[in-house]
Amino acid sequence: MSEQSPNDLKNLMQDHYLRYASYVILDRAIPDIADGLKPVQRRILLTLWNINDGRFHKVANVVGQTMALHPHGDAAITDALINVSNKGFLLDEQGNFGNIYTGDPAAASRYIETRLSPLALQTMFNPDITEMLPSYDGRNQEALRLPAKIPLLLMQGAEGIAVGMSTRVLPHNFVELLEAQIAVLEGEKYILYPDFITGGIMDASQYNRGNGKVKLRAKIEIRDPKTLVITEICHGTTTESLIRSIDEAAKKGKIKIDSIDDYTAEHVEIEITLPRGQYAKDLIEPLYAFTDCEVSVNSNVVVIKEGFPVEINVHEILAYNTDLLKGYLKRELEIERDRLKEKIFEKTLEQIFIENRIYKKIEEIKTYEEIHKVIEKALKPYHKKLYRIPVREDRERLLSIPIRRISRYDFERNRQDIKAYKEQLVEVEKKLKQIKRVTISYLKDLIKKYGKEFPRKTLIGEITEIDRRAIQTKKVTVSFDPKQGFVGTKVKNGYSFECTNFDKLLVIYRDGTLKAINIPDKQFLQTDGKKVAFVGVADKKTEFNVIYSDAKKICYAKRFVVDKFILDKEYRYFNSSGKLEYISTNPNITLTLKLVPKAKQKISSVNFDFNDVLAKGVKAKGVRVTPRPVKKVAPKDKKAAHQDPQLDFFNKLYRS
Repeated sequence: MSEQSPNDLKNLMQDHYLRYASYVILDRAIPDIADGLKPVQRRILLTLWNINDGRFHKVANVVGQTMALHPHGDAAITDALINVSNKGFLLDEQGNFGNIYTGDPAAASRYIETRLSPLALQTMFNPDITEMLPSYDGRNQEALRLPAKIPLLLMQGAEGIAVGMSTRVLPHNFVELLEAQIAVLEGEKYILYPDFITGGIMDASQYNRGNGKVKLRAKIEIRDPKTLVITEICHGTTTESLIRSIDEAAKKGKIKIDSIDDYTAEHVEIEITLPRGQYAKDLIEPLYAFTDCEVSVNSNVVVIKEGFPVEINVHEILAYNTDLLKGYLKRELEIERDRLKEKIFEKTLEQIFIENRIYKKIEEIKTYEEIHKVIEKALKPYHKKLYRIPVREDRERLLSIPIRRISRYDFERNRQDIKAYKEQLVEVEKKLKQIKRVTISYLKDLIKKYGKEFPRKTLIGEITEIDRRAIQTKKVTVSFDPKQGFVGTKVKNGYSFECTNFDKLLVIYRDGTLKAINIPDKQFLQTDGKKVAFVGVADKKTEFNVIYSDAKKICYAKRFVVDKFILDKEYRYFNSSGKLEYISTNPNITLTLKLVPKAKQKISSVNFDFNDVLAKGVKAKGVRVTPRPVKKVAPKDKKAAHQDPQLDFFNKLYRS
């Protein structure tokens, strides 16, 4: 066996890669512009057409029969069938086909049933004008493309990723598309915008005929001042993904919510309840700014046109589909014309054969060929009455007429039938001369018959850009009233400080506990046995300097930052037997500790500088300041204490 050179291997790989890329592009991922279908979708519809009897079919059965045309696994066919069904145009459903709003999957294929919808039966099939080709194994025939009389690609939309290219065609409204086709036929201008089954609000100012993008917003309603309800979601999202985005925004402090509940079934219903201090009217813009309540959807129209992938726009697709529709209707009329002519020919030929008793001329003839010659000769004088010259097959049909029928032949009824066929023929030929008017009439009939089933669901409007920075931070004033023990934005007396609406409050108690809370309207913080030592912003960076004493009045000093917490969970910064002596955020304050008097005691006080203490965790014990019991702790320099006005307020309160 001869060795292959590197160039041979390179050429082989290149050839195989191109074959694979071509297959993925043409036979899997990119839809055809003519009928808007990918091969697997076309094969599913053709299978349903072949087995159509008006009743529902088990999806498992449909999938199994489709595998005779589609050389892939049943899972891919099932997914494609459910996807087509959920578009809402071509298939009727019976059973659980999943939920497009929640993203819940469909039931197993053996439990659900489907059939072609009336719209599909009327507009997608006609064996007389469908080009067929052998299936992958040559045992069956499949359609090269279906004669779609609706712009299905733009109705359903399509997404696909192939080798080196992708497509994303957004769905459009049924009635608007057909009205646009009428405008194309009449040479008038028109505008097309997407329409999504999930509803919502859309800004299509940058749609650019399908080569741009649209901005979508969920529909949010205010149920009461503390409750929001999302009733419609954006295309490409589900209630699950939307709720997840809202939860993430809340965790990052972008928005404040108390709870979120999903009651979605046939319609979307996501209920958001707000905490104290938050109001529904103020949350709508942050939801659009920081969650999937607002998304941008890009459109990239790539289709298969006459066997090649092309990048195109929505208006070009619609014009192409309109030309195809006119061609399909013309071809059907031509077939009907030829059928009527053939019926007239058959009826006329039959009447001539019986009325002129041509059958009598063959009674004595013995050979079959001679019989044909006699009939052929006898019919020649009547060729002018016929649409065409009779051939052997026509003579065979005459010879197969039973004698009983000849004897009872109703000439008047036959003449009436011929007259009716001729009237129909005149009408068909008239339509062929006015094919544009016929096409417009066909489109209007479809709108009249099916238009009410497909109303526009996505509202078109202008969506103004939200300044995220402007809505992200709002200053609020929080006050703590030590006499009443309340804190919040609606508390009027006591100590006040400013923070943002996304901040958390840190509450430090004199009994050695602390906790973080949301900013309330008004919340009670302290009781007689649990006095507040500090209320401020939980910024996770403020360093606290604390002096506390134990049961023997021995003092300990510690420095810590509250950088981790769970809301409303209580933490300890010294043990329950201790007592807070002093707290400050100013490390440069020197404290004077007055010692408990004792006989023969020479030193009555000691000074302590917090700069000598290392910062540790909240739960750390701290360092002992002095081995002697302490009576009182106070700043050595009272002016320095005023550099920390907030804690100066609480220390004064504590000393009082």
